[in-house]
Amino acid sequence: MPVPNTISVEKLARLIGTPGGPVVVDVRTHDAFETDPRYVPGSLVRSPSRPAEWASALRGRSAVIVCTDGRRHAHGVAAWLRSAGVGAETLEGGLVGWAAAGLPMVPADTLPDRDAQGRTVWVTRARPKVDRIACPWLIRRFVDPDAVFLFVPAPEVLGVAERFRAAPFDLDDPDVVWSHRGELCTFDVMVEAFGLATPPLLHLATLVRGADTGRPNLAPEAAGLLAASLGLSRIYTDDLQQLDAGMLLYDAFYRWCRDATAETHNWPTNKPWERA
Repeated sequence: MPVPNTISVEKLARLIGTPGGPVVVDVRTHDAFETDPRYVPGSLVRSPSRPAEWASALRGRSAVIVCTDGRRHAHGVAAWLRSAGVGAETLEGGLVGWAAAGLPMVPADTLPDRDAQGRTVWVTRARPKVDRIACPWLIRRFVDPDAVFLFVPAPEVLGVAERFRAAPFDLDDPDVVWSHRGELCTFDVMVEAFGLATPPLLHLATLVRGADTGRPNLAPEAAGLLAASLGLSRIYTDDLQQLDAGMLLYDAFYRWCRDATAETHNWPTNKPWERA
């Protein structure tokens, strides 16, 4: 008999990366984390013993609580969140069940240190076009939904990174980990390092690479992505507003890569509101 207030790994896997998906909250203890230092993609990390301190930040959002096996801590934390007005479920089988299904997992040692609020902080050059919008989209959707992004003049990136313990990315510097490598763009590097090399994200990476490196021949859609990206950069003078607009752009390209590459321009038969 199904356990109430739970979600299957298959269903959660479909929801992760979508704008309306639930917040994934990892509540494993330190010892449990040391046993397997990986996360379900897009996980926030919170204490299982102090939900009263962080529950209010999730009010109005839905959440999936993840512990090691889906029983040890998840049900108690989810119940607390529901009492605080958060629509919370637990992941069936927990992290063990997710790993057994062969689904993507983000290695903890690839992530920068988190700030006092539990967020990762990133910094890059101002006036983004393609890669510097695609990478924040990837991080927000699959790595850290609360990630902070700072856009500053190019000569200031490394100084700001040191001052705020932020991770620099997409910078022409051989010492910067998150940057182009050979023919690969920063988005390619992140997809691989974060353990997210699924067919849809690899397909999207080809589009980003073609648009970002002047090689539209890599995929027919790359030219369209470049055109849309340049159009956004002309509409918005504020980089964070452009990032907000770009999130929807990449949401659409990701869903096309995942679900719609075989669909042609005709009367639609699918009902997008009925499935993730």
